[in-house]
Amino acid sequence: MDIMDIAFPNLGIYLRNVPKSFTVFGFQIALYGVIIGIGVIAGILMAARQAKVTGQNPDLYWDFSIYAVFLSVAGARIYYVIFEWDMYKDNLLKIFNIREGGLAIYGGVIAGFTTLFVYAAVKKQNALRMADTAVTGLILGQAIGRWGNFTNREVFGEYTNNLLAMRLPVEAVRSRDISESLMAHMAEGVNYIQVHPTFLYESLWNLGILVLMLLYWKHKKFEGEIALLYLGGYGLGRAWIEGIRTDQLFIPGTSYPVSQVLAVLLFVGAVACDLVVRWRKKKCTTEEQ
Repeated sequence: MDIMDIAFPNLGIYLRNVPKSFTVFGFQIALYGVIIGIGVIAGILMAARQAKVTGQNPDLYWDFSIYAVFLSVAGARIYYVIFEWDMYKDNLLKIFNIREGGLAIYGGVIAGFTTLFVYAAVKKQNALRMADTAVTGLILGQAIGRWGNFTNREVFGEYTNNLLAMRLPVEAVRSRDISESLMAHMAEGVNYIQVHPTFLYESLWNLGILVLMLLYWKHKKFEGEIALLYLGGYGLGRAWIEGIRTDQLFIPGTSYPVSQVLAVLLFVGAVACDLVVRWRKKKCTTEEQ
């Protein structure tokens, strides 16, 4: 394979010269950033649309997005740097270079939810209703943004020969992302690795969660339930996807992937919260009768 090629052999797809960036008036623009930008815009449009459909003011979400986007990107970078500190401790300026990746979704999610609750308090809005609406945009933005990992040749898993198996030239990926297992599956004389396209798995999973959110909206039992559906649904998917990735971030001093542990905790927590709130509402209704 040529260094810029990407293939999905079991689908019969061979993509030649897939660029990582392009040049406009002498300025190099990373596709990673462009795709994330498209995801952000699509996410805001989705949340604003859902606000209008549910009788809320869409402008509230456009205003909120100004703060949320900036702080979520900062949170995603901080999360990544914390758990990859050895990469940055000797050159702190590298922390500010995100052109080649290095954003951890959960850091952005934590920052985004924190921003939302502060914003709702300041604007005297129902934070849980805002969370229900905002997560529809968040999950869509994540689904689109994952394709930035595709152009960056990152966020892939261990060896597989399943239908969606992806081939990447060894020279095109970071050496630290090539596990011993991947090396062991490289046939003599080939210059590529064959991997799980985990970015694709997560993108498709996120789109499925979005569809489920929209279908369930009219049946939700309380404000905040759609947000719990996001936290639990995304957590469930991320837990198994994270388990096959080769670029995991570990809890310091352990062999536990931090995002996998967090995903499991959020899934369990979301299910528990949903059940508790439903039980309390049912109990209150029974007592009133």
